[in-house]
Amino acid sequence: MEFVKEFSTFLHENKIIKFGDFTLASGKQSSYYIDLRLIPSYPHQFRKMVKFLQNEIIKEIGLDKFDSLASVPTGGLIIASALAIETVKPLIYVRNKPKSYGTSKTVEGKIWDDMKVVMIDDVATTGGSVVNGIKSLKESKIKVEDAYVIVNRMEGADEALKEQGVVMHSITDIMQITKTLHEQNLIDREILQKVKDQIGLK
Repeated sequence: MEFVKEFSTFLHENKIIKFGDFTLASGKQSSYYIDLRLIPSYPHQFRKMVKFLQNEIIKEIGLDKFDSLASVPTGGLIIASALAIETVKPLIYVRNKPKSYGTSKTVEGKIWDDMKVVMIDDVATTGGSVVNGIKSLKESKIKVEDAYVIVNRMEGADEALKEQGVVMHSITDIMQITKTLHEQNLIDREILQKVKDQIGLK
């Protein structure tokens, strides 16, 4: 896929993906680190990514099949905001914790019972933050059947979302990215193998 090849190269060239030994927020060790929060600093590539995401949603679901976009701060919310402007769709978002003043809301934006949303996030590892967001939406009587992420780290997010009755779609995954970079001789076989080991691929 042409976009994935160009996107992977862009991530590598701009050190948005780095290979080595990293400790993630969860405390888990990782053979690479990917920080998609850097992408909005590259407006042309950011817009290309958002347009590609828009086209995937149109192709796979259709914009008339849901009422609103939803996201969780912070990485996913920036992407969802741009996508909301491009698709002219309403946007709501789920707070990490309810605000301690005013209305103590967990979900921000205009909501109603049985409204249908598509969840947007940047990277999915185990799916924890998206699952928490989905649970909060469901508690507010909001329906979620589909979630879109830019990069699937392939460490259990698909299964975690499936348990919530949500289908996870991704623009690309860590295996596609590393294979693409290896084919272009931008990373060596050892790095490719480390990523494979991390996600349990033979």
